[in-house]
Amino acid sequence: MRLLLIHLLLLGLLASAAELPPVVFVHGNGDDATKWVPTIWLFESNGYPKDRLFAIRLTDPVARREDSKPEAFRSSTTDQASELAAFVARVLLETKAKKVALVGSSRGGLTIRNYLRNAGGWAVTSHAVLCGTPNHGVISVDGMPDMEFNAKGNFLRALNQGSETVEGIRFLTIRSDKQDKFAQPNVGYDAPALQGAEDVVLPGLDHREVAFHPKAFSVIYRFLTNTAPARLQPVAESAPVISGFITAFANGAPTNRPAAGIPLQIFALRPGSSERDGVPLLDSTTTIAGAWGPLQVAPNRGYEFVLTAPEGRTITYFITGIHRSTNLLNLRLVPPSPAPGLQIHRPQGYFSKGRDAVKINGLELESIPPGIPTRDSLSIQPNGPVTVELREELLFARPALRPGDTSIATFLWE
Repeated sequence: MRLLLIHLLLLGLLASAAELPPVVFVHGNGDDATKWVPTIWLFESNGYPKDRLFAIRLTDPVARREDSKPEAFRSSTTDQASELAAFVARVLLETKAKKVALVGSSRGGLTIRNYLRNAGGWAVTSHAVLCGTPNHGVISVDGMPDMEFNAKGNFLRALNQGSETVEGIRFLTIRSDKQDKFAQPNVGYDAPALQGAEDVVLPGLDHREVAFHPKAFSVIYRFLTNTAPARLQPVAESAPVISGFITAFANGAPTNRPAAGIPLQIFALRPGSSERDGVPLLDSTTTIAGAWGPLQVAPNRGYEFVLTAPEGRTITYFITGIHRSTNLLNLRLVPPSPAPGLQIHRPQGYFSKGRDAVKINGLELESIPPGIPTRDSLSIQPNGPVTVELREELLFARPALRPGDTSIATFLWE
């Protein structure tokens, strides 16, 4: 009861706090807006107005190999900053706000800094939060001057020249102690920190978790609101409504370009099982914008999303724990699997032996490499349906059986 009263009080305080800025979440290299769904749910569950929470889907999220040389389906630093500028302008028009808060993961933080310094963002931004951002590079070499992530390259040298922050904007960097795969092995654990920014170290968390873990949310929320969150788990809605997009790969890179005319079926799963519970709840094809939905679901059920690629193969996603509504569920037409089986995806973090046990049908998976977490995908070849467990989040899935088909069990929360 005490927690409930605190939560209700917080909702009232935040609802009347007109100074709260719209928040724009910016994903990283190769990613999409879906990464921010659990974070947005936590903001909503702690009373932040839903209509002031936005996540951008950058068209071509993978960086060029050389920033100044055009490369199909990959983006330059200028591409990213200009897209963010247009998105922020739209958010300001919609909300009638004067300034936004920007929160970026990894490369998304570099895009934010470029926008603030070189594209006019300094005038319309109140806060900048950079999570695991390679502010001082992923590598530091005398060659490769046109490589975006080279500390000695043209882009980062210019970005870090003079003051590393922008006057009038509150900066926060969030980073790992020893678990960031893009910092520790190459440029040092403190490379994401910026001179002039508030700096928070979250021990034990990996490169992605410093953006998407509940501990990271707590730091971000306090920074933006000057208030500690009352909840570190999302409050489930009774009847969430979901929708999203289907995208694909091109030139060996994931893109957020729409895949139109893709058949999609969504099935509810029987409780505690990966077996379908009846006919499809949704049976449609994506629009010219690659969009699908809306569909009302239950927060305590598992769901199977079946995409049919133009060449006839299927890509099946198994997702459990859709606690709240979202229009950001991006499903990708991933390349064909080399062998039938099941892929296990962890979008919000990486797998690491000894840090987080992954259990298949109750038994710990032993194939996860030790050391700094570097892999967000695992492949197994089970004989039949499985239960996958990570940090008490349960997924129910079936392996693909036909050559070329792909089955993916994806953790939405952990």
